Amino acid sequence: MTAFHSDAELARYLREVAAKQRRVMRMNMVSSDAVGSLALPAPASPAKEMKASSGADEEESITNVQHAGVDEGGIVKAHGNYLVVLRRGRLFTVSIEDGDLRPTSMVDAFGPDINPNGTWYDEMLVSKNTIVVIGYSYERGGTEVGLFNIDDAGTLRYRSTYHLRSNDYYSSRNYASRLIGSKLIFYSPLYVNPGAEDPFGTFPAVRKWHKGANPSEFKRIVPATQVYKPEYALDYDYNVALHTVTVCDVASGDFDCKATSVIGPSGRVFYVSPHAVYIWVTSWSYDDKEARTKSMVYRMPLDGSAPNALRVSGSPVDQFSFLESEDGFLNVLVRSDGAGDGMWRAEGTRGITELMRVAIDSFTDGSAEVPATNYHKLPTPNGYAFQNRFVGDYLLYGTGSGWGEPQKAQRARLYAVRWARCDVHPVKLEHGVDRIEAIGSDAVVVGSDGHDLHFTAVRLGDVPSAVDDYVEKGASQGELRSHGFFYKPEDEDSGMLGLPISVPGRAGYRHLFENSAAIVFLRNDALHFEELGQLGAQPENAKDDGCRASCVDWYGNSQPLFLRGRVIALLGYEMVEGAVERGQIREMRRVNYAVPELKVSQR
Repeated sequence: MTAFHSDAELARYLREVAAKQRRVMRMNMVSSDAVGSLALPAPASPAKEMKASSGADEEESITNVQHAGVDEGGIVKAHGNYLVVLRRGRLFTVSIEDGDLRPTSMVDAFGPDINPNGTWYDEMLVSKNTIVVIGYSYERGGTEVGLFNIDDAGTLRYRSTYHLRSNDYYSSRNYASRLIGSKLIFYSPLYVNPGAEDPFGTFPAVRKWHKGANPSEFKRIVPATQVYKPEYALDYDYNVALHTVTVCDVASGDFDCKATSVIGPSGRVFYVSPHAVYIWVTSWSYDDKEARTKSMVYRMPLDGSAPNALRVSGSPVDQFSFLESEDGFLNVLVRSDGAGDGMWRAEGTRGITELMRVAIDSFTDGSAEVPATNYHKLPTPNGYAFQNRFVGDYLLYGTGSGWGEPQKAQRARLYAVRWARCDVHPVKLEHGVDRIEAIGSDAVVVGSDGHDLHFTAVRLGDVPSAVDDYVEKGASQGELRSHGFFYKPEDEDSGMLGLPISVPGRAGYRHLFENSAAIVFLRNDALHFEELGQLGAQPENAKDDGCRASCVDWYGNSQPLFLRGRVIALLGYEMVEGAVERGQIREMRRVNYAVPELKVSQR
């Protein structure tokens, strides 16, 4: 793809887009008021549109990442002798030195001169002695990036805050940030009004926060020469967005960032491989009979070279629909009526299911279209709460309860597709599919039968098969996000897994407002599961934390931690350490890391 040569050329292109939008609106008899609302969508409410109430370097990873070496923003990270936790608008450190488990430091996850109202501090990454907190501010107009120092004693100190103009990046499944080495990578969408008198007034921009900062201090960070469009333009009948990937070197001691944008419609899914960022965008157009979609996938190499693109069909469900495989292909599960993973769109998908497989070197300027022969039709499961995951040589997918009430599923199917050959193997289950995770070269599928929680081990051999089904009576998943699960291998055939659980019949969305009851630990021995026991929460000891920001746990509050041979359950503000003896886990100690006597430090 080629970039624009100047602001004048880019402005002319946007005026042409605006003129076409007006023509389409008139043809479809849409009022001029609707044009404004569709061309420039209003930001989501502070409730994120919810209606219902491995790190780099050589640090041992405690995050269940999609790709080894590509760390993902989360709520807890390991840094030397400390665990760093982001919760409800604050950062905490807990010492694990010499077998310790001791609260050390606490600091607000925002600057001392910042009003956190209307801001969600969602995810965190750690690079050397820098902690990066990424959130979204409705008050200040975009992505908020807070930088903090952590010293060898685990003490936290606020450093600086930057704002990047963007729309809300939130996804109920995906994470906005990645870390490869010292390179912070994050994605943000930004809707623009192509008919505005100054279309660049809402372009991606950054400012350093200080008391009294005002909008005029935003400095544009994406020049026309870093804005790319495909040779074949999609329909922008109702909106146009700049999909921006920003790469910052956090080792520089400052916020040294470079950004690149691609023009596309609003519907999107993004995926980060060790080599590139992929953004899949989808446009909708309408006539008297039906809605039609067109899609484009952009590939933005992490080496700084220019993006390229392919015309495609359908839409992935989420980031787990992608695999950039070592044989030089991009493999993507798509659904014909998918709408991307923005906000809640990934939680209800439908339509024809296909596997697209295309050579990476076939990406061009966007004029080429992936041939129909590169799409392999797959069985479409019943239900809308769709889960998918590439594990080893297989793509696995199925449907379950998702964010809703646990559904009765006495019989369900998991589909295992050998992605290089596209042969399909159905696997019968006694439950729905709400989570698919790798355990070595095989998989575990977690789901509800309406009453109990099942963990089914799936052997991914020549003919995939379910070989064991462990049942946790009267339980449901306590966390839905991918980071809630972790598997710690001991050797090729054995290891330990942990997953937060809650009371039976709890709807999936309630994990936003309620802590998990416990974390259950299972031992895997050649795909046979034995329960080691649980480390439970003590909600009766909870105290009012005086929460000022991020008082809903959008990104989770419970997680199993396996670190330096230790087993720790993060349960809200509690950390509970257990020891495995004679095949059972017993509680050794418990600490509330938000103890009130721990003073908040800012400077």
